Amino acid sequence: MNRRADLGAFLRSRRARIRPEEAGLRSFGERRRVPGLRREELAQLAGVSVDYYTRFEQGRAENVSDAVVDAVASALRLDAVEAGHLHRLVRPVGAPRPAPAQQVRPGLRRLLDSMPHTPAYVVGRRTDVLAWNTPMAAMMVDFAALPPERLNKAWLVFCHEELRSRFVDWEAKARDIVGYLRLDRGRHPDDPAYPTLIGELSDASAEFRRLWEQQEIREKTHGSYHLRHPAVGEFTVAYESLTLPGDPDQTLVTYTAEEGSPSQAALHLLAERPFAPVGSGSAAS
Repeated sequence: MNRRADLGAFLRSRRARIRPEEAGLRSFGERRRVPGLRREELAQLAGVSVDYYTRFEQGRAENVSDAVVDAVASALRLDAVEAGHLHRLVRPVGAPRPAPAQQVRPGLRRLLDSMPHTPAYVVGRRTDVLAWNTPMAAMMVDFAALPPERLNKAWLVFCHEELRSRFVDWEAKARDIVGYLRLDRGRHPDDPAYPTLIGELSDASAEFRRLWEQQEIREKTHGSYHLRHPAVGEFTVAYESLTLPGDPDQTLVTYTAEEGSPSQAALHLLAERPFAPVGSGSAAS
């Protein structure tokens, strides 16, 4: 991870989205070469010198205090997730080292299999799909038929036509997955597998490159998606993401629909239709 480059790109993207008048600054109607706040304006709002902020944005401000980082985050109007990401970008990291392979506990696999009408899966670092149940495969794609190196949600959203066709608003899903992937990369800056994945996605998808360059950060804990499936048509599901005790890098994601709704009926039909993936699978990351 190039910490300096990522820090600078993130801060510039956040300066660009704030107009001077929104921050209480007078622009006097002059012609501006850059959108949003200039460095000197951001420095003024954060209460630091222009030279110090410039060095900070370039990753050259050594031993910057948490108070300064918080002041910059406040001036940029970052939310809690974005502010946490900024703090992680600021701190130096050690040499890249491979992360240990993630394993899904047998009890968790049994939990997945005990939900016959509830699509669910376990996602790990880098959005790797670690395990899933039959309803999840029936709703999205036959994960068991995929090569192990392609059991990755980001890759599937951008590069697997069948899965991406499931989302009625694919752009919203794409933004979600890119924002989460960037957030997760910031949590594991010393994992060399992240640049490899991001490079592969950038080479394979111009859409991914476009969204990755926007520097969006997203934490996905709950929400909903409008889906389509050739067997049942369109329906809406709500998802809940639960971080697992014992491994904060594993998340159990479940999909449900409102009781008695057509969407719930669609989920039941998908779960009960003939479908025979090779059990609930796993992938080492």
